[in-house]
Amino acid sequence: MLEDNKSKAKVFILSALTFAILYALDRLSKYMAVVKLKDNEPVKFFGDSFELFYLENQGAAWGILSGKIWLLIIFTAIVLCLLLFFYYRIPNDKHFLMLRIALLLIISGALGNIIDRIRFKYVIDFLYAKFIDFPVFNVADCYVTVGTFMLIIGLLFVYKDSELGFWFLDSKSEE
Repeated sequence: MLEDNKSKAKVFILSALTFAILYALDRLSKYMAVVKLKDNEPVKFFGDSFELFYLENQGAAWGILSGKIWLLIIFTAIVLCLLLFFYYRIPNDKHFLMLRIALLLIISGALGNIIDRIRFKYVIDFLYAKFIDFPVFNVADCYVTVGTFMLIIGLLFVYKDSELGFWFLDSKSEE
């Protein structure tokens, strides 16, 4: 029992540290975007293929729900609560490391953007893949995207349905 508590504490500390680092990198990148890019010309890379371009996005991805800040905040808060619930229920087993990392990435990205929405009423975006005319995005969006792909790959190809019973509330699935 003591070893199990030590293991849980270790996972909690590593998770909190990972989250703090991911969040700090997102904040730092957004701060640098404000300082270096706001009211300036875009910084171009690879010819005209990629740009650092300052944008205050008042919507979600692709600007959908623009101006609906409180709806986005409420939706994100609900999703964050669900993700934290699922994260908490992941067993402290190395087999589930991919799942733990995927959810940590998604949670970190979602929190980075929801804090922007609460503080500023917009999200600071600055990465622009001009060669495919992809919407301007940020580091937190990258976390969410990579985490979501990891989650999908894990759920489709790595974990069996029988291994994921810990996510459900009925006590039979935990046995």
